[in-house]
Amino acid sequence: MSEPIVFISRNKIKEGKTDEFRKHYRDSVPLTNAGKPGTLAQRAYENEPATEVTIVRLFPSADALDLQIQGADERSKKTYEFIEPISIEIFGTPNPATVEKMKKIAGSGVVVSISPHYIDGFIR
Repeated sequence: MSEPIVFISRNKIKEGKTDEFRKHYRDSVPLTNAGKPGTLAQRAYENEPATEVTIVRLFPSADALDLQIQGADERSKKTYEFIEPISIEIFGTPNPATVEKMKKIAGSGVVVSISPHYIDGFIR
């Protein structure tokens, strides 16, 4: 049985781009919701000075994460007009090809850490 995957990306909001990023992100949510049914949850949180945004996604399996990543190269080009990736954290065991694709999209210098060993818990 495949285990859930939690994906967390931390990003710097480019100076003067906060409002544009918010609009871009809000516009993208309905598209992701409709077009990526394997994405169980997607939430974005800004820090207090609105200089960073953290996006949290939940997937039922590594295969669902693979589907989310399809087309990410193109989506990221637009998104990276507003933000710069700082780090990516993955909890669970993603497919190796997906990890390599994420590293390529995020760019050099962006830390991608994986915590593959699930202990126990629940999702309601």
